[in-house]
Amino acid sequence: MRGMTLENIAKACEGELFYAKDADPKELSGKEAVSVVIDSRIAEQGGIFVATKGERVNGHSFIGDVLAKGALGVICEQKPDDQAGNYIVVEDSFVAIKKLAKYYRSQFDIPIVGITGSMGKTSTKEMVAAVLSQKYRVLKTEGNYNNEVGVPLTIFRLRDEHEIAVVEMGISEFGEMSRLSDIVCPDSVVITNIGPCHLEYLNDLDGVFKAKTEVFEYLSGKGAVCLNGDDARLIQVSQVKGKKPVFYGRNALNDIYAYNIEDGGLQGTDASIHTKEGRFKVHIPLPGKHMVDNALAATAVGLFYGLTPEEIRSGIETVKGVSGRLNPIRTENYLVVDDCYNANPKSMEAGLTLLEGTGKRWHLRTVAILGDMLELGGDTERMHARVGAYAARLEIDVLLIAGPISKNMYEEVKRLGDPGKPEIFYYETTEELIAALRREPLIKKGDVILVKASHSMHFEKVVEELTAE
Repeated sequence: MRGMTLENIAKACEGELFYAKDADPKELSGKEAVSVVIDSRIAEQGGIFVATKGERVNGHSFIGDVLAKGALGVICEQKPDDQAGNYIVVEDSFVAIKKLAKYYRSQFDIPIVGITGSMGKTSTKEMVAAVLSQKYRVLKTEGNYNNEVGVPLTIFRLRDEHEIAVVEMGISEFGEMSRLSDIVCPDSVVITNIGPCHLEYLNDLDGVFKAKTEVFEYLSGKGAVCLNGDDARLIQVSQVKGKKPVFYGRNALNDIYAYNIEDGGLQGTDASIHTKEGRFKVHIPLPGKHMVDNALAATAVGLFYGLTPEEIRSGIETVKGVSGRLNPIRTENYLVVDDCYNANPKSMEAGLTLLEGTGKRWHLRTVAILGDMLELGGDTERMHARVGAYAARLEIDVLLIAGPISKNMYEEVKRLGDPGKPEIFYYETTEELIAALRREPLIKKGDVILVKASHSMHFEKVVEELTAE
């Protein structure tokens, strides 16, 4: 890892370095860490372990185990009594991680593309990375590493072989995007949309827009700003750092737009994409018509970084799905659509639309398992009711609804739906829902099942229940 000696790490973290009793500082002065981790189970020999204090686990308890594996050093908040290794003592380990990541990012001169927005960040990140991989060696965010801990850990994965990076940046409050952007120093940015997410902290859509666009202040000025031109707020951005944004969308007034869109449901979508460099047809393999927007964003980024339309088409068509994000899982008995990583009103409605279309296309019975959408602010009950009203208009056979806030969804379906259509059941908790799935014949062989809720509802347990052999 470039420049990651103990001395440089201590300086970047603003910490105090203590060498092991038997260590020779001169011998260690040229050694660099091979990795930086906060999980003691994956600590490597010669690496750095950052001991953090979580709600359930205190990483300081595992310092001895990490040193026994041969770690080069440990970043911690207090000097251990047994100085069996090299320690950097800092005031706050989480702050130290961010400071160290900012330093490490400064060792690389490669471009970084930041991906943010209210919905579609992960699938857009996957799409952009797949396109850029046709020409470059790409580092991308893995899993849900898109917050103030995950982004630094992503930056620490940069290596000399990487030529470009795609970093997902998720926020929930004002100032958080500034903190992430200060670490990442993105050259280019994609903002997918401005939607009703984290309203508990951001107040309204104008607040979401303000928070997301904090990233503009940290752009290097060498890249592109790619914005969804079909979004009412993003289209109002006239310039960033003296440059006009590249707008993409389904509207033909955008710089890059899609037409002849043929929705294939879970089998993906076919579309033609128009750019100034030419037009091309593409099959977008990820389910949902809204994936067209993500493909357009990837097209905008690809063109800026010198890819041909053919390379962009090839990249889009090779993209893979991600667990928890409209990920189809076929079992012996069911087709489960795992979309349980997160939820807001727009993504909930998009998932229900996909479910209805899949049922009609393949003549399958449809089941929606829905749960609470969180961090929606003071309007949360009305937003849940709105999703219920939307579900009542669709041809869904069975609705299983769980969570105290989602009772508003349940009651609205009961109020607006036809008697007995859909069949609808309500449960106070995720555990009660799972118990009912085990106890009652709510689902039949051959059903297509959408599973969707905010992450803290732990609907991944529902997916595990449905997909267990």
